Amino acid sequence: MIKEGLCAIIEADGAVLTATLQGEIDHHTAATVRGEIDTALFKHKPNRLRLDLANVGFMDSSGLGLILGRAALCRELGAELTLLHPSERIMRVFRVVGLERLSHITIEE
Repeated sequence: MIKEGLCAIIEADGAVLTATLQGEIDHHTAATVRGEIDTALFKHKPNRLRLDLANVGFMDSSGLGLILGRAALCRELGAELTLLHPSERIMRVFRVVGLERLSHITIEE
């Protein structure tokens, strides 16, 4: 799905759901992607959701909301959340808000 510079490719592989995000996550694009990921979570009921951020060039507070909301939903569903390959720019944002200290989110750089 492409909308205003953001693409989300969602793949289910057994107990793992991977959403590969490409582009910019802002208030214009986050809602659509959030809906797509949530639909896939309820459909596949994975043990782990992996958000691949390798190709995300920009993320504002809407992107943080997207991540924190998916973390909360994963906890409700008994799944784990892993953030893959965030850029150094995005890691700086995570550090500022303390995201890497949350025990229910794993970050793999």
